[in-house]
Amino acid sequence: MNTKCPSRDFVYQDWILTETKFNPEQLHSRGTIFTIGNGYLGTRGSLEEGHARGLPATFIHGVYDDVPVVYTELANCPDWLPVIIAVNGDRFRMDQGEILQYERKLDVSQGLLSRSLRWRSPSGNIIDIHFERFASLADQHILGQRCQITSSDSDCLIEIQASINGYAENQGFNHWEGIDQGKTDQGIWLQSRTRGTQIEIGMAAKMTISGVEASLQVSIVPGYPTISASFLATAQQTITIEKLVTVFTSRERNQPVTAAKEKLAQIPDYRTLLTANKQAWDKVWQKSDIHIEGDITAAFAVRYNLFQLLITAPSHDDKVSIPAKTLSGFGYRGHIFWDTEIFILPFFTFTQPAIARNLLSYRYHTINGARRKATHYGFKGAMYPWESADTGDEVTPRWALPDDYYGEDVRIWCRDREIHNSADIAYATWQYWQASGDDEWMRDYGAEIILDTAIFWSSRVEYNSQGDRYEIRGVIGADEYHEFVHNNTFTNRMVQWHLEKALKVYGWLRHTFPERATELEDKLQLTTEVEIHWQDIIEKIWILYDPSTGLIEQFEGFFQLQDINLADYEPRQRSMQAVLGIEGANQHQVLKQPDVLMLLYLMRPSAEFPYNEKVLATNWDYYAPRTDISYGSSLGPAIQGILASDLGQKATAYERFMQALMVDLEDRRGNTNDGIHGASAGGIWQAVILGFGGIQLTEQGPIANPHIPPTWTRLKFQLHWRGQWYGFDLSGEEAGGQGEKHNFFPTPHSSLPDSPNIQGFIFDLDGVLTDTAEYHYLGWQKLADEENIPFTREANEALRGVSRRESLMLIIGDRPYSEAQIQEMMERKNRYYVELIENITAKDLLPGAIALLDELRQTGMKIGIGSASKNAHTVIKRLGIADKVDAIADGYSVQKPKPAPDLFLYAAQQLDLKPQQCVVVEDAAAGIEAALAGGMWTVGLGPVERVGAAHVVFPSLAGVTWADLRAKLNEAAKKS
Repeated sequence: MNTKCPSRDFVYQDWILTETKFNPEQLHSRGTIFTIGNGYLGTRGSLEEGHARGLPATFIHGVYDDVPVVYTELANCPDWLPVIIAVNGDRFRMDQGEILQYERKLDVSQGLLSRSLRWRSPSGNIIDIHFERFASLADQHILGQRCQITSSDSDCLIEIQASINGYAENQGFNHWEGIDQGKTDQGIWLQSRTRGTQIEIGMAAKMTISGVEASLQVSIVPGYPTISASFLATAQQTITIEKLVTVFTSRERNQPVTAAKEKLAQIPDYRTLLTANKQAWDKVWQKSDIHIEGDITAAFAVRYNLFQLLITAPSHDDKVSIPAKTLSGFGYRGHIFWDTEIFILPFFTFTQPAIARNLLSYRYHTINGARRKATHYGFKGAMYPWESADTGDEVTPRWALPDDYYGEDVRIWCRDREIHNSADIAYATWQYWQASGDDEWMRDYGAEIILDTAIFWSSRVEYNSQGDRYEIRGVIGADEYHEFVHNNTFTNRMVQWHLEKALKVYGWLRHTFPERATELEDKLQLTTEVEIHWQDIIEKIWILYDPSTGLIEQFEGFFQLQDINLADYEPRQRSMQAVLGIEGANQHQVLKQPDVLMLLYLMRPSAEFPYNEKVLATNWDYYAPRTDISYGSSLGPAIQGILASDLGQKATAYERFMQALMVDLEDRRGNTNDGIHGASAGGIWQAVILGFGGIQLTEQGPIANPHIPPTWTRLKFQLHWRGQWYGFDLSGEEAGGQGEKHNFFPTPHSSLPDSPNIQGFIFDLDGVLTDTAEYHYLGWQKLADEENIPFTREANEALRGVSRRESLMLIIGDRPYSEAQIQEMMERKNRYYVELIENITAKDLLPGAIALLDELRQTGMKIGIGSASKNAHTVIKRLGIADKVDAIADGYSVQKPKPAPDLFLYAAQQLDLKPQQCVVVEDAAAGIEAALAGGMWTVGLGPVERVGAAHVVFPSLAGVTWADLRAKLNEAAKKS
């Protein structure tokens, strides 16, 4: 399935984004959108051949450098992309000659970016060119490029130059000084160093050409080592150029250029590396994917946003974190904000907890910078910076330059006044601990973060003796339109919450790890007096909450500001701060992003004060209409979407969700060129899982109270909670019923044991024990002919492992049929099928099936059948194997078909076995997926492309013995 976004020349498929037209006016925004990466680096979607307006960029985690006096930023690293092509002397460029055909694709399932085009050169030669690139997820130091060239109409002379460009710039400033470069037997290499931080980078590259004889030459132009070749290409001949690049920095290796050259000498060819990359992505998506049916735009766009988070996730480094614009652009100069802990981290906490641990560990490793900031401002403890880089010191610029020559410089007060992020980081630390049960990390890292930031708060609050209360004055809250306020409720309540949890962590530490508690007491000067002070602040901090109405005042005096009706300012394409001016926004009840509502959202998981449904409804009615949700902050829409779901406002929830979802793909704010909106991408995951999925976390595990959009027919995902995986497969029907609460307690599928304790086998029927696919095909073919619907054997392959209803829906496509007609057609097809299988006998068992069944019975194995067919009993009886089967789960046994695990779980229950004691034998991808979701061992029959996700794969059962299966399963267990 696919859908087109006509205004943006985009086509969306389940996993693939296709750009159908090149527009140089959108070069920079599309550069962001087509970013690829691997958690070590990110490379924008720049053109291999370059462009006059181009600004290629590759950012590597942790490679920061200083612009003297002004700021610290991620350095744009040497460009590994340049591949220059000349045809009969005409250099290929998108702005020269004529583009006859064009298509660019990003396949987020494997992080592969490709571009295919037909180009007529200025001299009239027509050439087909196909580019590919990937940053290997299997080995973060490997980058791959491929270029395929076909002369369409005549013989021509092709010249190729593949280079490393050492002159990368950060919008006018070059952070690199060249150290050395050269050539090896493999190719070329470059060594550079940042000017301020003295971080070295080593890059090496090699090029191979196939399809024609060509010799390679190396030229060492300073800062631009190049491999070149020229050859004669005959008409319709395809020549393939492959360029492999390796990269290291001195953050990982003492001699990065040596490491790059050694790696280059060892790596295999492009195809092998791409396959390894695909396998690595398969493993990641197996944990992180969200599957949506009924809304193809949302289905792809959700995956796209998750992809952008995954390619910037540091899986091998706990001293870096995810910048606000990820590794995709120059916006915010690669700085880390509260965006990471509050908006992005939950996705990793519940799908990739090891990465979540790394992201939080970054805050531990930079805590000394937070301590330096606290000391600078005259406070104790750790005061985390508003914007952070490599050291944890404050790197927020003091001033922003105006857009016009005569405007005034704008003072950025966030570095001084927006202080709630110290509590936000403590909040994220606590939430990770609750979700993971990672006591070891909390002992060694998390406790110190929570306790030392609590010490900061105890020195930052002010005691008002007249009111006998604690206050926090002179701050900026989550809403940044008001730049100097007192007693912002978001900040005050988060501080109160923080201190409550600090006391709990301190008590837990003394009880569980007394030696570590003593160590921190000495290091942080924790005393009984400190605890008493914390408790006093908790009891007396001023929270502007009216219990009689449930209304919360955003900060002291907010209700006295001039009210506003945002509808009076429509239509507009600017923020309300731009419309009103900085002082005008300060004087109005207008919000850049949720503030009180953000507090309620963070208190929502455990329904902590002041959150309850009445308070939420009251404050939503007051603050949502006053929030600049369109042009304020991109952090707002996803959060408002979740709260709207809670309130049953489905239309608003979906509208806000789509607003967040398409912020980059449709460049809705006009600033996608600066980089991906990382916090919005993280908010998307929360909107789908916590909003539409309605996930609530309990001591028994996560449960769902779904609010699925009416067009969605299926929502499938999984979560990791305290060492176990929980799979959810929710349908549109389950979301129905206004006000009715549905609690779905999923079956956990924890990691399978290292040594399989197999007690039973569950066999699919069709394609495993017998082949009734021909009968299914003939039944569907007869139905299709009667309905005048085109249907082929190739189309029938897509129905493998799919339920009868889903098969019919695939066949009829978008043709209009009533539900009654659909039911009648399903019954008609089944009637044809039953008639066809009347003549099935034992001769129709597939080779090896009966021998394996007999051997398994002799070893004492229990045997079950797990078939989606509603005719399974009839087929088993006619095959003559009913006496060899202990249990049958068929299409009548459960409601949810494969790939939901219900069918196999039901079979295991009938066999009186635990899921991890069962082996499922399947020939369909949906069946393998279902078995894995159920926590079972899997054997796939057929091509790897179809059943490669299984633990063990065989072509068929022919010649397979229990000894073979046991050996393969033991081997798989050791690898898992």
